[in-house]
Amino acid sequence: MKGRASLPGADELFRVTSIDGSKGSRTRGAKRPAGDDEAGAESRDRVPSGRQRHEEKITIYCTPEELTDLENARLLLRRQHRIVVDRGRLVREALAQVLSELERDGADAALVKRLSSR
Repeated sequence: MKGRASLPGADELFRVTSIDGSKGSRTRGAKRPAGDDEAGAESRDRVPSGRQRHEEKITIYCTPEELTDLENARLLLRRQHRIVVDRGRLVREALAQVLSELERDGADAALVKRLSSR
């Protein structure tokens, strides 16, 4: 009779995989220093949380076409760039990028332009 298979424990499954512990968006309630100016914009770029356990959850509704586009983007990343991500991580990466651009560029951000034109 064979022994049981060795499986990872909960600590291993939910470990933080980021090398830099400072990654992620600002902590809750964190405020920008009063002297914060555009010169430090590069250092303020948001970094997505990556592969870690997430406590917060949101639900979004999208059209079938938008969901297909998201899935196609995921498959394209896998096929052409050998980057394997799930849809949640893909959305978190895109969100971090858009919010960073909004903070950096303000009224010139693509998000502002797209939402203003509708």
